[in-house]
Amino acid sequence: MEFQYSDTTRALLKRLLRFMDQHIYPNERAFLQEIAANRAQGNPWVPLRLIEELKLKAQAEGLWNLFLPRSPRAPQGLSNLDYAPLCEVMGRSVFAPEVFNCSAPDTGNMEVLERYASPALQERWLEPLLRGEIRSAFLMTEPDVASSDATNIACRIERDGDHYVINGRKWWSSGAGDPRCAVYIVMGRSNPDHPRHTQQSMIVVPANTPGIRVERALPVFGYDDAPHGHMEVSLTDVRVPADHLLLGEGRGFEIAQGRLGPGRIHHCMRSIGIAERALELMCTRLATRVAFGKPIATQGVWRERIAESRLLIEQARLLTLKTAWMMDTVGNKVARNEIAMIKVVAPQVSTRILDWAIQAHGGGGVSDDFPLAYAYAAQRTLRLADGPDEVHRDAIAKYELSRHLPPRIG
Repeated sequence: MEFQYSDTTRALLKRLLRFMDQHIYPNERAFLQEIAANRAQGNPWVPLRLIEELKLKAQAEGLWNLFLPRSPRAPQGLSNLDYAPLCEVMGRSVFAPEVFNCSAPDTGNMEVLERYASPALQERWLEPLLRGEIRSAFLMTEPDVASSDATNIACRIERDGDHYVINGRKWWSSGAGDPRCAVYIVMGRSNPDHPRHTQQSMIVVPANTPGIRVERALPVFGYDDAPHGHMEVSLTDVRVPADHLLLGEGRGFEIAQGRLGPGRIHHCMRSIGIAERALELMCTRLATRVAFGKPIATQGVWRERIAESRLLIEQARLLTLKTAWMMDTVGNKVARNEIAMIKVVAPQVSTRILDWAIQAHGGGGVSDDFPLAYAYAAQRTLRLADGPDEVHRDAIAKYELSRHLPPRIG
């Protein structure tokens, strides 16, 4: 693979770094203050003026929809390899990805609509998502089954004439708390008598369809992530036109693999970005604080942690770039083992370095005076989101065993 970034990436990276310095980092406290003000007025679940204003600036700078490759609807979209360093920079701040219309779960849902939806569904839902006019949610995980094994998904999608009827309960439906969330992509069981991996389907569901109820917001280590949110959603006799089913009955796993590959690596790119920033904050803090008569940075334990942080970041970044290159050149299916590896590695790296940075900041590290505690909550969640570490490790082990077991005879 080529380790040098393309001319396009270098130009965009320069523009993005300037945007982050001018508009993102200086507004991190204003972001939290606006949410707090909305909460004090009785409703944190409203769009943030700050984000909407910054979106217009990002569009004017050409820093918009960079995540979506090979789409005529988003010609500015980059390859996975070109996008990687830009996504990493966006990941340095919790709220930055939305400013560039590059935040989950919208990016994954737009990938699904681009790849698998009919032209009519693309026109109705993909176009306004690409313009940043609406938000979306992905409803897969359920509270009553071990959703790490997606064949357990129990939500039913049943044909009834020209419609499908959906019944089930979902949770950790990220984005469903936003009043702009206009559409869901729902995974459920449509063919219970089929083989395990052809029982599930995915269907596009307008969020205002009768029978949908957002039950509650689920906090992450005490953060509710308003106005985005991670919601528990019930679906009771939800009727959706049959042409809203994606690809056909029983093809939900096929779509999931197409969706989760890019989604997983985008999370990993952002994880490296926040790990890099945590290291910077840690070094600054240690170099400017004195304890027991000398700068804390001179103490051996902290030099060991600084060095280890740099080693971890560089290793994770190289594996991410390799994975992105493979996704571009041989496809997500062939790169699935690399995707699994980086999905384990990157969140573990970021949480370890964030933990050290929190420790370096003392009491301040667990407060909202610094971005570390909020970032840690988000990154620790990634060891569960899009498949827990254990599932990915199992897949990696199976692949390795398949390479080294003797061939069967006969």
